[in-house]
Amino acid sequence: MQSKICALLGIKYPIIQGGMAWIADASLAGAVSEAGGLGIIAGGNAPREVVQAEIRKIKKITDKPFGVNIMLLSPFAQDIVDLVCEENVPVVTTGAGNPSKYMARFKEHKIKVIPVVPSVALGARMEKIGADAVVVEGMEAGGHIGKLTTMSMVPQVVDALTIPVIAAGGVGDGRGMAAALMLGADGVQVGTRFLIAKECTVHENYKARIIKARDVDTTVTCQHFGHPVRTIKNKLTREYDQLEKKELRSDTPDLEKFEKMGQGALRKAVVEGDIDYGSIMAGQIAGLIKKEETAKEIIESYMNETKEIMASRCSHWIK
Repeated sequence: MQSKICALLGIKYPIIQGGMAWIADASLAGAVSEAGGLGIIAGGNAPREVVQAEIRKIKKITDKPFGVNIMLLSPFAQDIVDLVCEENVPVVTTGAGNPSKYMARFKEHKIKVIPVVPSVALGARMEKIGADAVVVEGMEAGGHIGKLTTMSMVPQVVDALTIPVIAAGGVGDGRGMAAALMLGADGVQVGTRFLIAKECTVHENYKARIIKARDVDTTVTCQHFGHPVRTIKNKLTREYDQLEKKELRSDTPDLEKFEKMGQGALRKAVVEGDIDYGSIMAGQIAGLIKKEETAKEIIESYMNETKEIMASRCSHWIK
């Protein structure tokens, strides 16, 4: 299956792995790239030396294209921009900010730039400043989210832009991928499904909780204060809900309380395996995941299911 994204990035399949902080390292990204997708190393809030080590590792794992996700609000954002240019990283995805001031530098080093956007307006702005494609992420996704759904937003962004559009959020298998392609997307970004890849180094407790998840097991914290985040329900999310209800009744809500509650919570889940007070970020499709697989098996299942659905069900409806 070829698409504009495959041609643009030099990959076999139009599947991009999400740049999940504390999770998307060289082990996972290298396996995804080697299997024909585009693996992404997460910059997060990591300093230069940490990200550089992961870039050096992935170059030993695969000679295929890969990318680095740069969180533009990170205190190390400038350092990571310098690093990807020096290391000749082929692709950069960006989030939490506007990459405009770095675009000329990226172009100079022939780096493909793909911002993650939550709306038509931001997608159009990214195209205007020279983005090569955009990832349109709906609120079904895990982690930090916007307010629009993938189903409603993707076709609107496709209509408004001329650059390739990658759909993210709620794409849990080949059915979701086929739906995204029918909406006009040129590819998909997958996060939650790769959490349980055998090459993913998150704590086994985290993986087990994803596999046990039901359709109603995710929730969104900080819907009224701070930055909304979709995670698996646990003791931490219940405390967030209680705090939010309390602060909503206050004339002077204390936003610092939310910041303090969330500090280090993702690391607790990913590294320490704390499924009670760690932030178990996952999308609404977690309930679809039933077993651990290799990155290659995951990608192949997406592709096989997508081709089967588009060949059988689409032709069925046409008849």
